[in-house]
Amino acid sequence: MTRTRRIRSEVVAAGKAFLRRRTAVFFTFFFPAIIILIFGALIQTAGGSGGLFTEPAGYYVPGYLAVVVLFTPLSRVGSEVARHREGNRFEKLATTPLRRWEWLLGQTLVNVGIIGAAAVGILVLVTLVTDAAITFAPVLVPYIALGVALFCGLGAILGRLSDSQDGVIAASNGIALPLLFLSETFVPPSLLPEWLPLWVSPLTYFSRGVRAATFAGSEGAAVGPLGPVAGNLVVLTVLAVAFFAVGAAALPRTD
Repeated sequence: MTRTRRIRSEVVAAGKAFLRRRTAVFFTFFFPAIIILIFGALIQTAGGSGGLFTEPAGYYVPGYLAVVVLFTPLSRVGSEVARHREGNRFEKLATTPLRRWEWLLGQTLVNVGIIGAAAVGILVLVTLVTDAAITFAPVLVPYIALGVALFCGLGAILGRLSDSQDGVIAASNGIALPLLFLSETFVPPSLLPEWLPLWVSPLTYFSRGVRAATFAGSEGAAVGPLGPVAGNLVVLTVLAVAFFAVGAAALPRTD
C-alpha cells in the first residue's frame, strides 16, 4: 500500500468515526454558534466606549474562529490518542505500514475539513446576526489549516501525557480557556497588563493575522520585513510544523 493510500484510508476511518459520534458533531457546530449569539447578538458590541466587548463587531471574528480552531483539535485528537492507548491500538498499528506521522496527518486532515466547514458557518452567522464588516480573504484558508495542524499536534502531546480520556479533556480545557482569552481574541491587549507575554501563545499569531486580513479597522504590527498578514502566517507555519512534528514523535509505538 502506498503512502497516499495509507493516509487516505486513515482519513476515511477517522471521518467515519467522527460522524458516528453525533454529540461531537452537534457541539462542534453548535458551541461557536452559541458564542456568537451571546456576544454578538445579545450582549452586542459598542465600539469606542472602552471596556470589555466594546470593540467593533469585526474585531471579534478571530475569537469566534479560534473557538473551533483551538478547542476541537485539542479535545478530538487528544481523546483519540488516549482512546487508542487504552485499547492498545497503537501496538496493533505498529504491525502495519502506517507510520505515526501518517496517522496524525490523517487525523489532522479530517479536523481541517470539519473545522473548515464550521468556520464557513461561523463567518456566515457573524454577518447575519452582527453588523460586522468582514473581508473574506483567501488567506483565511491557510490560517485555519495551519491553526488546526498546530493544535492537533498539541492534542497528540496531551493524549500521550494524560493517563485517560477524562485527563485529556481536563488538560485541554485547562490550556484552551486561558489561551482563548489571552491571545488577542476577545480581550484587547490594552485591557491586559503590559508585562503579560501574549507573544508566547501560538493562538496570538492566528488572531493577529486573521484580524489583519478580515477587519478593516485592524492596525496589526508588521512581523520583521513582512506585513501583519504574511508575517503572522510565517510564524504560524513554523509553529504548526514544530508542534506537528513533536506531536507525531510523542505518539506511542506500543502501550
